[in-house]
Amino acid sequence: MQKEVKQTWQFNQSPKVVWEYLTNPELMGQWLMKCNFEPVVGHKFQFINNDKIDAYCQVLEIIPHKLLSYSWKKGKSENEIRLDSVVTWTLEDKGGKTELLLQHGNFELLKDYDDHNNGWNYLLSHLAERLNASGGATNA
Repeated sequence: MQKEVKQTWQFNQSPKVVWEYLTNPELMGQWLMKCNFEPVVGHKFQFINNDKIDAYCQVLEIIPHKLLSYSWKKGKSENEIRLDSVVTWTLEDKGGKTELLLQHGNFELLKDYDDHNNGWNYLLSHLAERLNASGGATNA
């Protein structure tokens, strides 16, 4: 069984502003997790939660202000992966506002799907809170 998390969010900010929250490690740490992300195709990075590596990732594709995709692997170590998935962010300009589509796929276990769907909803709520301070956001 494979499932894919799909969530669409609307933000009052431009894609350029939302993009910064998806690609600037300092801003990512405010709503997602600490990381050593760099917006460079092929760059390997990790998300850190409670001083432990939460996910091993690699940038797969970048179209500035429009699309960001990276692998998302979880396990005891980079050599002991139990979840191998892909996260894709698609930004669409809606007259100076942004429609953000999150797709996180390749789940083989229902538990992984449910955990990540709930987790992304929680994290994107935090992103909305950050962006709300400068103009508002809603879950579509």
